[in-house]
Amino acid sequence: MPHIFLAEDDKAIAKNLTLLLRSEGYSVTHAVTQKEALAALGEGRFDLALIDISLPDGNGFPVCTAVKEAQNIPVIFLTASGDEVSVVTGLNMGADDYITKPFRPRELIARIGAALRKSGRAPAAFEIGALHIDTASGLVKKRGKEVFLSVLEYRLLLVFLSNQGAVVTRGKLLDELWDVGGDFVNDNTLTVYVKRLREKIEDDPANPQIILTVRGLGYKLGS
Repeated sequence: MPHIFLAEDDKAIAKNLTLLLRSEGYSVTHAVTQKEALAALGEGRFDLALIDISLPDGNGFPVCTAVKEAQNIPVIFLTASGDEVSVVTGLNMGADDYITKPFRPRELIARIGAALRKSGRAPAAFEIGALHIDTASGLVKKRGKEVFLSVLEYRLLLVFLSNQGAVVTRGKLLDELWDVGGDFVNDNTLTVYVKRLREKIEDDPANPQIILTVRGLGYKLGS
């Protein structure tokens, strides 16, 4: 699952963007200020950065430079309408694209997809036992037969895929699934969704080999 780095100080925009990106199968790390953004870059690996040109403690240009130097991933600037000078400056500094606020969600998703494909970081296909997951098409197959998952079940599977080898806490799962598909997910319903997903992808749901329970901690993706 591609990991998006978002530097945006407007809480409402950041919340809506995070929900949108997660519903499209991306994981998101959000920073509010220039200082937070620069610090976060050293704490994770990302596939693309969305950077607001105007941040409360400066602008997004140093963040763009740091991103390119540290990870050399695509950068898309979020900019206010009519700020042509900032757009030109950002592009000259190495940004790959820009989009003007307010923007249409589908246009942003299309631009993110184009930037990822161009950089060779587009979603890939995964094989886990008898399971085949193609995140580009959203298809999940088990021994060649399509498995039909709900939005939340598919999103849950994507979260596990993006955290291969690591324990995923129930708290992280709840954060990632929050309001995806318009359904409220709490700790009790999370258990239900994990159970439903296992029933669809495991050979023996009572003895899971793909989604493993790590007692007292959460879950882990098997091999």
